[in-house]
Amino acid sequence: MAEAMAEKAEGVAGFLKGLANPQRLLILCALSEGERSVGELIAETRIAPTSMSQHLAKLKAEGIVDFRRDHRTLHYSISHPAVMELMAVLYIHFCGRQPS
Repeated sequence: MAEAMAEKAEGVAGFLKGLANPQRLLILCALSEGERSVGELIAETRIAPTSMSQHLAKLKAEGIVDFRRDHRTLHYSISHPAVMELMAVLYIHFCGRQPS
């Protein structure tokens, strides 16, 4: 049992490491309110386009977000259900409100 818990703990730590970045948290705050295009995310978060691309790639690689393509525009959304739950808790404790 301890071995299985250790394996899961390692995976969870990696998952949380993907979230533990101020810029990625800003992106996830925006996405917790609904799908956003890359341009919308840049405008809302004021993260530079090159940094935005790197953060979205990291979130995608971790299975936290997914995207759909509409012609030349990429629209991102949160794909991991645990992230939506975590973001709701973070909103309550640190933003004073729940996401819409």
